[in-house]
Amino acid sequence: MLPLFISQIAGAQTTQSITNPTSVLSIFLSLLVVVGVIFALAYVMRRFNVTAMGSNHMKVVASMVAGTKEKIMVIQVGDEQHLIGVTSHNISHLSKLDKNLEVPLKGTTTNGHDAFKQKLVAAMAGKLNPQTNDNKQKEDSNNA
Repeated sequence: MLPLFISQIAGAQTTQSITNPTSVLSIFLSLLVVVGVIFALAYVMRRFNVTAMGSNHMKVVASMVAGTKEKIMVIQVGDEQHLIGVTSHNISHLSKLDKNLEVPLKGTTTNGHDAFKQKLVAAMAGKLNPQTNDNKQKEDSNNA
């Protein structure tokens, strides 16, 4: 009878230790520390671009959407360029390109991007300053 009574007291003490406010606070702070470490590591990985370390040998030169989940991509491996088809479940080698496409350098933009940028700036200038847009239209009509 005595061992049963002692085991019931021991079970009651362990239950009380979980509901103890300092124990709950300790568990909560431990959880916050773990979540904080995870976010800190994610920040460091993003800041120093750890995921793109081995990308010197393989680059995506061009990409085009062919459907909702399909893409056609040109990748460069070393000095060779390959045309591949990418779906959600499969990657297929379509062809090896005989003539390599130009690889845009980082920090430079192609003519398509520059043209889009100029059109966007002109459209935004017209919306932000409608008087300047109206004046341009008047000048164009006067010159014609």
